[in-house]
Amino acid sequence: MDGKKTAIQVKDLEKAYKLYDKPSDRLKEALGFGRKKRYKEHYALKGVDMSIYQGETVGIIGTNGSGKSTILKIITGVLNPTKGSVNVNGRISALLELGAGFNMEYNGIENVYLNGTMIGFSKKEIDAKMDEILGFADIGDYVYQPVKTYSSGMFVRLAFAVAINIDPEILIVDEALSVGDVFFQAKCYHKFEEFKKMGKTIVFVSHDLGSISKYCDRVVLLNQGVKLGEGTPKEMIDAYKQVLVGQYPLPHEEDASLLDDEEIGAAAARAGKRHAGGENLEDSGAKEETMQDGAGEEDSTGACVNPDLLEYGTKQALIESYYITDEAGRNCSAVLKGGQCSIHMKVCFKEDICEPIFAFTIKNIKGVEITGTNTMVEKAFLEPVKAGSVKHIVFTQNLDLQGGEYLLSLGVTGYEKEDFTVYHRLYDVMNLTVISDKDTVGFYDTNSKIEVIDEQ
Repeated sequence: MDGKKTAIQVKDLEKAYKLYDKPSDRLKEALGFGRKKRYKEHYALKGVDMSIYQGETVGIIGTNGSGKSTILKIITGVLNPTKGSVNVNGRISALLELGAGFNMEYNGIENVYLNGTMIGFSKKEIDAKMDEILGFADIGDYVYQPVKTYSSGMFVRLAFAVAINIDPEILIVDEALSVGDVFFQAKCYHKFEEFKKMGKTIVFVSHDLGSISKYCDRVVLLNQGVKLGEGTPKEMIDAYKQVLVGQYPLPHEEDASLLDDEEIGAAAARAGKRHAGGENLEDSGAKEETMQDGAGEEDSTGACVNPDLLEYGTKQALIESYYITDEAGRNCSAVLKGGQCSIHMKVCFKEDICEPIFAFTIKNIKGVEITGTNTMVEKAFLEPVKAGSVKHIVFTQNLDLQGGEYLLSLGVTGYEKEDFTVYHRLYDVMNLTVISDKDTVGFYDTNSKIEVIDEQ
């Protein structure tokens, strides 16, 4: 990022909360009775460093309780850090949790003035923007009612309208858009596009990985208050999925830091930097990311096997081979748009598994999941499998994707006593080329039949 100015600089950031076993301990601590420590410290953030540059759109992802909202509140000044520093260069507008910065007894217009004044605008400046704010919020006469009577959707409409129309240099959004209806969400994301073109800085937290992949230049992955890595949306989303299914083995010691876990650090570094030359998974059932050596190699069909293959799982079942065939049954890596193709994988079972689930996903080169399915959704296979068995799974479909390059991912998963388990997963294992002489709008062709009829 040489030559770019820093919008937000976070250094060694920590936020600790004191947890008391009972209210009387809190009271004794406040009154200074005794020297005994009556609380435990819980770190919502620990040792986080992050630089966000002007004009960037940065997403922050992680599981619940990972510290995403906490770091945004510290950046916006809502919370004070326990340790570390945050430097902000530019006027911030923030849309945090529902209701933040609003007085429930005020009506909508009064809250617009309240928010604008807190940010530093004069009444005259707010008056000049009022029509634009109310037009974007589009909640009608409810602007004259107390906001405590608003639905969650109306609330977020007004809050977002205020946040984006006060001409911020840095916009911070924390998951609040998820409560709006689909039309309002589309309106907000269109505004994101406008902001990006204007060179404004956007930081947002979302569980919508499609939006993260589409709008973000860079993504930061947090877990248990620790930064696991940062990189392109695709790289960090892949790592995040590992965290979701428990394939990052977290330390069990109460005071252990994820930063000290060499396995996690190595996996996050490989996910972020995509260096070739990692170790392979061992048959002992180790749960770690694998990077295979070498440049992309083509098989006899011309399909390119990914050298940066992301692989993990318990290895109770193994995907031993995989390939694609066309409608004539020939191995291929390119299919005609609208033509039939089959995705094959051979799975060897090392242990007895109750009702394994076989799955595939097709993503574009930006990492956006376009389509996919599994045997549980399709109700195609709901049987137990014995150790030593080998299954050949075939997914056959007409492929109406737009022309271009895609990446294929495969997986074998299941449930063990209600716990979701990944036995073997291969992300972006090989490429698939769709050849087309007619591309329509979007990811998929609906194959519309069109009639134009003269009306009398």
